[in-house]
Amino acid sequence: MTLLDELEAAVAATAERVGPAVVGLGRGWGRGSGVVIGAGRVLTNAHVLRGDEVAVKRADGEVALGRVAGVDEALDVAVIGVDTGEAPAIDWDPAAVGGLRAGRAVFALADPGGRGLRATFGLVTATGRSFRGPGGRRIRGSIEHSAPLPRGSSGGPLVDADGRLLGINSVRMEGGLLLALPADAALQSAAEALGRGETRARPRLGLALAPPRAARRMRAAVGLPERDGLLVRDVEADSPAERAGLERGDLLVAAAGRPLDGFDALLDAVEAAPGTLALTVVRGTEEREVTAHFSL
Repeated sequence: MTLLDELEAAVAATAERVGPAVVGLGRGWGRGSGVVIGAGRVLTNAHVLRGDEVAVKRADGEVALGRVAGVDEALDVAVIGVDTGEAPAIDWDPAAVGGLRAGRAVFALADPGGRGLRATFGLVTATGRSFRGPGGRRIRGSIEHSAPLPRGSSGGPLVDADGRLLGINSVRMEGGLLLALPADAALQSAAEALGRGETRARPRLGLALAPPRAARRMRAAVGLPERDGLLVRDVEADSPAERAGLERGDLLVAAAGRPLDGFDALLDAVEAAPGTLALTVVRGTEEREVTAHFSL
């Protein structure tokens, strides 16, 4: 066999092995893809869902109405409870992700909006990449690869030559590259919890913010001294931020005693907050300390 023959055979074998575990979500161009991870459970990206129910098209052509069991927007994952029929669960061994590096052959699969199975070949081009989830949280450790997929493929699996799950395809980048969430032990644990209905509630301040560069420009425009920080553009009613006394125009310069050089620093501080978070705020030229209280 030639190299091309071997590649064709590998793609066909992967489609045959993994394809029965791949499902389409929604109808037509509106939704995405998913993968069966256990009887009655489908894993997908949180950003492809709209509401609590979704049509799930299995590989056997049957369509069932699924209901969202759990969502973690910070990880951009969700589990759907649905009749998966005879569809097998994908082979998921978190150890398969370990040692993954650039140049590794991978296969991407999807059923975009139930329009039929796609299976493509590519190579890992980088690891440890990051992107922003639907809640604005930076998601780290993703797998960048070159296996092309059409629109509506988010939530479908990235697998190795043995059909083992390596990641969940999530983001399309310029140049045709894709980013996949790594199917490591942390994602497996999160998926199991979501499947049990244990949607994770994450603390949030309730703020709309401008980044440091915009904050410096806005302060300079009104004659205020330049300071690094995040400018408050809006405060959500009855939020931890409003109850802490934050107002539009305030500049957040530190959280938990650490300088804020960007959104991620604040998100990390909120995530680590043990129920309360100390914030250093500049209002005009006056610096003050406030405390936000979270209830989950």
